[in-house]
Amino acid sequence: MLRFEKTTMVDAENALTGRSKPVLTMPFFHRVTGDRLDREFPGSQTAYLAAGCFWGVEKLYWSRPGVLSTAVGYMGGFTPNPTYEEVCTGQTGHAETVRVVFDPAVTSFAELVRIFLENHDPTQLNRQGADVGTQYRSSIFYTGPEQEATAAALCEDYQAALTRAGYGRLVTDIVPAGDWYYAEDYHQQYLEANPYGYCPVHATGVKCGTP
Repeated sequence: MLRFEKTTMVDAENALTGRSKPVLTMPFFHRVTGDRLDREFPGSQTAYLAAGCFWGVEKLYWSRPGVLSTAVGYMGGFTPNPTYEEVCTGQTGHAETVRVVFDPAVTSFAELVRIFLENHDPTQLNRQGADVGTQYRSSIFYTGPEQEATAAALCEDYQAALTRAGYGRLVTDIVPAGDWYYAEDYHQQYLEANPYGYCPVHATGVKCGTP
């Protein structure tokens, strides 16, 4: 992954202009499930989670029971249809984000958030290890009030566990989901196509508890 020390959030006025066309051309088929990446699943729900390098975060979810589809992309910023190189400049405002489509009859949003919290260090501001910049920030982009309340409650409980373990303040943003932009084709299910690729682990080892 490219590394740029861009730790100050850009504002809308100074963000890159982007483009009208997506950087990922459909149809694109998920490298693990074989489904079209933009397939709709009736009755499903969607979670948007940012926890650093999106390659490893996506892999956490694609084989989980109840997960119907995963994808990597960009959310939380201002630039429409950004490229990866643009996101790396810190001038789009976007975070590297994983979209998880799931069956709520099989798994829960709370379970997805538990996995999210336990598999990165949410006390690191605008970074995960050597990956530094606002694109690597810790964020939960909720799609409704129920997701917001669930995320807030789990983060509050996790803060208590982190404090007991000697960690500092949890800095995860809990903010409304905005426009979702797919990342380029080579990023999708990257660690399936490149099983020995870059996949750092920044987990604290602190458990979140049972949702």
